[in-house]
Amino acid sequence: MKRILFFLSLIVTVGCTRAQNNANIKNIPDYRILDADSVYRTPANLKKNQPVMIVYFSPDCSHCQHLINEIKGQMKDFSKIQIVMVSAVDYRMIKGFYKEFGISAYPNITVGTEGNSYKVLQYYNVKTTPYIAIYNHQHKLLKAYEKAPEIEELAVMVKKA
Repeated sequence: MKRILFFLSLIVTVGCTRAQNNANIKNIPDYRILDADSVYRTPANLKKNQPVMIVYFSPDCSHCQHLINEIKGQMKDFSKIQIVMVSAVDYRMIKGFYKEFGISAYPNITVGTEGNSYKVLQYYNVKTTPYIAIYNHQHKLLKAYEKAPEIEELAVMVKKA
């Protein structure tokens, strides 16, 4: 009987934890990233009343590289959203990615590392990159993608934001 009660308690605890995590991503995470210009950025740096797309990525991830190239190719669809690209890699890799992909030409894109805090990684429970979360102009979650969707689908969701 004790084993059954223990097992049921464990199931309820895990279920509540997962429900809480899903509810938590409805808001933009409290991040602190070091951007490619050596400036620390937080959600306080985001423009009010403008949608946000958080992208958890890795500079050496081919899917992430493909995503940034597609976004740049369709920037007219992404020009009105603030894109915050967060990684946990070394700052030098962030700086290299920023230069290699010419991100300085896009003022609405911020690229930075959260270092080894892993706050954003844990907040979203990221399993694969790129992980994408789109927030509306009130900074409330519209949609989260555990894998990069087709660029057309992403553009449609960004327009709804």
